[in-house]
Amino acid sequence: MSRPGEPTVVIVPGLRDHIAEHWQTVLAHTLAVADRDVRTVLPPTQGRLGRAAQVEALNQVVAQVEGPVVLVAHSAGVITAVHWAHQHGAGVVGALLATPPDFDSPLPAGYPAPRELAENGWTPVPRKPLPFPSIVAASSNDPLCGFAQVAELARDWGSRLVELGEVGHLNPASGHGPWPQAAELLAELERD
Repeated sequence: MSRPGEPTVVIVPGLRDHIAEHWQTVLAHTLAVADRDVRTVLPPTQGRLGRAAQVEALNQVVAQVEGPVVLVAHSAGVITAVHWAHQHGAGVVGALLATPPDFDSPLPAGYPAPRELAENGWTPVPRKPLPFPSIVAASSNDPLCGFAQVAELARDWGSRLVELGEVGHLNPASGHGPWPQAAELLAELERD
């Protein structure tokens, strides 16, 4: 359980299945061992590709938290968090938004096409400033979104942009498991 005044960390995964080696899973475990209150948004059982179902899953987790929240989102979880923030957003003191995808452009094979994403309510992605401080962590060689596009998103959301270098999509498929910098960026958000 978090110490008084310490925000609950809400992990917002992308659309892929749970991966034990993923940095969000590792971060959640590390924080829980340190007696932090950590909640992970589970994928909806129905309508998993639907934005509304993903946003509602996040909303249900946040609604169960008493006190402040900090969001830690990755990939499509970033887009979920942004959609949620523009509908709700109360109680959030900050958000770490790592490697958001570009849902307006074709993604690599195995990912939904732009038309399918649009039909499921993901686009257009909100571009208004977020109602809380945020950090967007961007890869310089992310196959799901070019750096210039991520920089535009960060600017539009009013987020501080952190360039991570060549980390692909910052996931095990890109050769990345634990991401120690996530804890540092989280601590920075909580200090502000």
